[in-house]
Amino acid sequence: MANSPEAKLTGFAAYLPATAEGKLGTYQVAYDQNRHRVYSLAFWMTDNELAAEEMLGNTFRRAFAMNSEPTADAIDRALLTEIRELMLVGPLTLECAVATKIADIRSNTKRVHLERAVVQLPVTERLIYLLHDGEAYSQRHIAQMLGITEEECRNGLHQARLRLRELVAAMKW
Repeated sequence: MANSPEAKLTGFAAYLPATAEGKLGTYQVAYDQNRHRVYSLAFWMTDNELAAEEMLGNTFRRAFAMNSEPTADAIDRALLTEIRELMLVGPLTLECAVATKIADIRSNTKRVHLERAVVQLPVTERLIYLLHDGEAYSQRHIAQMLGITEEECRNGLHQARLRLRELVAAMKW
């Protein structure tokens, strides 16, 4: 069994479509350029290493099957499809109480507080926050990916930041 073709398909090669023989270099470059970003987003969306690994694999399988020369945009579309299949990416909820003691939060916040708060955000707000503040996507690009207006994207980002402040404040007190 260890010498079977299935046993040899580990890591990057496991994501390749059957017709990939002539384009191995193209797929390798796309994988190498995007794997860290895809895994990072998958991890923050799932808050689970195993689920993030599975989402990483599914994303690249989907992107490689749909495109003979996958681009970052094609990989993003595949990732968003995976996220949508796993969780409800829906309308934004625009209601949040103002965070208290913001000056104290800014001066005493630890990374672990922020990490715990990010995974508690609603799915759509978390995705907008991670794409904008984590991956430096423009609000226009995020709005196009999610099929929302730029104004909704701005509101979602603002809402996510307010919720983060509120969640961090609640953890510290």
